[in-house]
Amino acid sequence: MYQTLLADPKFHERILDFDRDRAEACRAAGCPDCGGTLHAANYRRKPRGWLIALGDEHDLRFSFCCAVDGCRDRATPPSLRFLGRKVYLATIVTLISAMCNGLSERRLEKLAEAIGVDRRTVARWRIWWLATFTAMPFWRARSADFMPPVEGDHLPASLLSRFAGDAGEQLTTFLSFLGPITGGASMQAF
Repeated sequence: MYQTLLADPKFHERILDFDRDRAEACRAAGCPDCGGTLHAANYRRKPRGWLIALGDEHDLRFSFCCAVDGCRDRATPPSLRFLGRKVYLATIVTLISAMCNGLSERRLEKLAEAIGVDRRTVARWRIWWLATFTAMPFWRARSADFMPPVEGDHLPASLLSRFAGDAGEQLTTFLSFLGPITGGASMQAF
């Protein structure tokens, strides 16, 4: 089900449009430190995990730099495509980690091979979800929004299942929920 979604160019265009909207809102708000005008300071990422060929714009991380001399602070808006500094796409980190709870070792190995991710990397992602993510102030504050509580031992699958809609809507809403930990100063937590 998700493999079809990840191979759908329209899904990736929708995610890119969400990122563009967030970038425009960030730019319109001005510099978070001094209120100055923000200039584009986008940079290219080399994300891993694409199942289809997409244009170069999909590898672009939106970011801004303050135009005020003496400030020059960077403002990086939240993203649905990139999970902080992780090399793999947010969709891949989320979905493979979510599938770890229900896949046999053999199927997980085949999936990881198809995407080109080492099983040790997948193990690190699992540790990140179970230890680092759950220790973040963001999760400690937002986990109280879910009743009954999200099963921490089954993250991210237990959290992903709390969002309504078809697979595409569910994943998009989930990635939007993670937005606060994907940009700006919060990226230091990675």
